[in-house]
Amino acid sequence: MQTNFQTGSMVSLILRLTLGGVLLPHGYQKITNFNNVLYHLQHDYQVPAFLSVVAILTEFIAPLLLVVGFRTRIMALLLVLLMTGAIVMGNHLQHGFFMNWFGNQKGEGFEYHLLAIGIGLAIITLGSGKWSVDALLFKKATN
Repeated sequence: MQTNFQTGSMVSLILRLTLGGVLLPHGYQKITNFNNVLYHLQHDYQVPAFLSVVAILTEFIAPLLLVVGFRTRIMALLLVLLMTGAIVMGNHLQHGFFMNWFGNQKGEGFEYHLLAIGIGLAIITLGSGKWSVDALLFKKATN
């Protein structure tokens, strides 16, 4: 039983670090160009101002908290919702599955978003694991 717990905790850690580590630089880009991104979301995608601010903050704060394992399931859920919204509202569906590797389409596909959604759902299922702030705060690993 101990082996499963440790394995599950290691998997949780790897998933948290992967999703958080990949999304954090994207969130950082958006935070450091806040006004431009806010304008882009509102005018190019017709996202209301409040939701635009929430999306920008979520893409920066949730990966940070995910990496350290604080409120992991909530942060993963927020990122799953964010990536789902990006697929639908960001017009990624119309560009198909694949990213724009060769620059021959007007936008990006949704493969990246699906990977983030899949990892996020796995994190929601597994929890934060042994090596997390959640485990320290709640005196148990959340599996």
